[in-house]
Amino acid sequence: MRRNQYRNKRAGQIPRLRGRHRGPIARSAPAVLVTGGTVLLAGTVIACWSWSGHPQYRSTAGPGHGRGMSQVGAFDSAQDGWTAERILDHYYPGATLGQILPTTVAVRLTQQDDSTLDTFADAGGWVAGRALAAGQAAHLTALPDGRANVVVTIGCDGEVVWQSSTDDPWVYPVDPGSNRPAAEHLRLCGGSAYRGALGVATEDGAARTVNRVEVEDYLLGVVPAEVQANWADKGAAEALRAQAIAARSYALAEQRYPYADTCDTTDCQVYPGTDKEDPRAAAAVANTAGTVLLRDGRILRSEYSSAPDGGQPADITTFDVGPAPDELEPALGESDSVPSRSGTGEQSGAGVPTDPRTRTSVGESPIDVEYRRLGGVNSSVGQPIGPEMELPEHAGIYRLFSNGVIVATPTLGAQVVDFTRLMELVPEGADASTSGSTGPSTGPSTGQVPSVVAPGAVTPNTASTPVPRPTPGPIITSGAGNEQQP
Repeated sequence: MRRNQYRNKRAGQIPRLRGRHRGPIARSAPAVLVTGGTVLLAGTVIACWSWSGHPQYRSTAGPGHGRGMSQVGAFDSAQDGWTAERILDHYYPGATLGQILPTTVAVRLTQQDDSTLDTFADAGGWVAGRALAAGQAAHLTALPDGRANVVVTIGCDGEVVWQSSTDDPWVYPVDPGSNRPAAEHLRLCGGSAYRGALGVATEDGAARTVNRVEVEDYLLGVVPAEVQANWADKGAAEALRAQAIAARSYALAEQRYPYADTCDTTDCQVYPGTDKEDPRAAAAVANTAGTVLLRDGRILRSEYSSAPDGGQPADITTFDVGPAPDELEPALGESDSVPSRSGTGEQSGAGVPTDPRTRTSVGESPIDVEYRRLGGVNSSVGQPIGPEMELPEHAGIYRLFSNGVIVATPTLGAQVVDFTRLMELVPEGADASTSGSTGPSTGPSTGQVPSVVAPGAVTPNTASTPVPRPTPGPIITSGAGNEQQP
């Protein structure tokens, strides 16, 4: 059973206990604790506090779940010489440690809700099966059927290079492996940078952005956002290790959405991308790589808090669990194929991405094939003067050239036609100059079906025409991965 199959069974059943708040924690059931070989009986404990702070501790993310490991207590214990394993045994009595293979986690980027995905990387990347050159930005708009419209521009606000639609709604880094250099990280236009891939989905009609990232890379951002990396300089490096294990377990046991496992706020775990990465926290992540907490063989959703009094051991039978380690989806490159998790109900898009370098080549469009057969730029039709466009009502596709038009339809195949013949192919009753829900637009910002322009005329929103930053709206739909360049 794959992790996504297990997740679908539990969709909607996990209470959101991560919300950070201050207040009392009550423990009413006695528990037997085994700590460092000593058996202790803990009776009823009621701990109440008002926030007063800790002389060595500053919370970076908020009070937390309200139960489980206390980050303050972990700091104190580490300074007293406790190892991460002993800290975790104290706060999660009965849990065992397990090991996982490399895997990924999908994170909803909540600041991106209801927005297009606008991203670039200094080293370039991949989108819609095509290479994204350095200096180019990809703009993805999620579609209800799980696909995405794609516009590629020079920089975040420059000229359109090409546009298309794709059934693979992800932007990938140049190399999808873990621990890649900063130049390969995908950066939001005007925002943070992220390791891994960025994709889009819809939820009840609203746009969502997802970061699919290897869990070890994810923790490079989470650990220093949840606690202070300088604990390593204060004799509390073991508390960082404990935090890494708890955070890894929590994320991998999360099953919040059909399109993402977890979120990036205090409702889940704070994840600001690469903004707060620190080598001291990275060392704790690397030292505990793959280690998770288990209950009955399944990954424990190990809640934690910044309770200032040190907190109390938790009853882990009240915590949710996620998949078993062998049910996790492999990281990119760990298997020959990764199953796609399709959206269900009103959620779609942003399934599990695959390594763009191992995909089979994206096929040429019928127009590309015909143009090449005719002789390309040396043919009688001349140079292309615009991207491939869709005929109204999905009757077919066409592309304008300096000396003619190549059109492709299911009945005609691909052939050269003159402008008059092109107009005859427009279905009766369709108006190629007005807005329509089924038609494309020549640019990302108009949301209208383009007028068919005769060869030699200036076409809008080609690479020679500056355009504003793309906004949501229907664009051309010539098929996944077909690059459309002027």
